[in-house]
Parts: sequence; structure tokens; C-alpha cells
Amino acid sequence: MIRVLLAEDQSMVREALAALLSLEADLDVVAQAARGDEVVPAARDHAVDVALLDIEMPGLSGLDAAAVLREALPGVKIVILTTFGRPGYLRRAMEAGADAFLVKDAPAARLADAVRRVLRGERVIDPVLAAAALADGASPLTEREREVLGAAADGSTNAEIADALHLSQGTVRNYLSLAIQKTAARNRAEAVRTARDKGWL
Repeated sequence: MIRVLLAEDQSMVREALAALLSLEADLDVVAQAARGDEVVPAARDHAVDVALLDIEMPGLSGLDAAAVLREALPGVKIVILTTFGRPGYLRRAMEAGADAFLVKDAPAARLADAVRRVLRGERVIDPVLAAAALADGASPLTEREREVLGAAADGSTNAEIADALHLSQGTVRNYLSLAIQKTAARNRAEAVRTARDKGWL
């Protein structure tokens, strides 16, 4: 029996996925989590084989939870499930150590098949997303530019960002200027939108 952890913050979606997976004779959803920071404790407590992680979760995003899980429990296979079929998310998921990346509107049979395949050591990637990721190329943002632009997403001022990230205001201005330039945006709000649309944030 394949022991599965399902992490998804929307309870209705989580319960529907759990019900669909439970119809498979060889899959058992032994743990559920509504927050990214619950993933590692739940995976450890229930000795799971595969973790299915949504990207958008409170506590930790699915991408961050994947990286922490990969380090804490390297034997657990990781499948990222997302509503957002963004090429940048795919690239970041692979960098975080994910074994599979599927969009939620894929058929349930494909998800069950992906769980079995990652346990055999295969990588499973939505083919449309894979093609889009290759066409789109890597994120032009450095890690620091991404961090500063992400901090600006909630409307924080340069002073607030500088304080939160322990940088000078001039450094924050420089990073934001570079991020705006690299995303071909007119201002920081547009840069945030572009970076989010492409999955770079």
C-alpha cells in the first residue's frame, strides 16, 4: 500500500482529492495538512511514501515545503499539484526537489499514475507545462531581486522592505529598479504582476 500525504489549504478540494485517491486499491491517504509548515511533521508522523503538495498554502508555500521536506525526509517522493500552470513554478518546483508537477485539472487517473511512477524513480511533468517552461526560459531575477520584489508585493515602502530584509534603502531601490527593468515593467506593481504570472515569485 502506498502511503500518501495530501497538503492543500482548501478543505473541499483536499477532501475531494482524498476521496478520489482512496478509490485506488493501492493508495492510502494516511495524512492531510492545510498548511505548508505542517507538511514535514505530518510526513514524519505517518511515515508517508509520497507527499502531494499544493503551491498556494499558508505557513509555507508548497515550493518551500517541498525544499524543507526534501532535506528532512529525502526518501519521500514529492508531487506538486497546482491550479496555476506557470512555467516558472515548474522550474522552481524542480529546483526544490519535486519528483512530479501536475495541474489540478488533470484526470484523477493521471494523478494516481504519477504517484506510482515517482515511486519507481520516474519524473512526471505535465507535458504542456514542460514545453512552455522550455520556451519561456529561466527567470531573469536573481534570488535577492526576487526576495525584494516579493517583499514589495504587499505595497510595503522601500523603508519597510529595507528594515525587513536588513538592507539599506538605496540597495532596495537598486534591486527594485533591476527587477522592474528585467521584467520589462513600468513600475513595481507591474513587475510584481509579471513575475507572478510567469511563476518567478
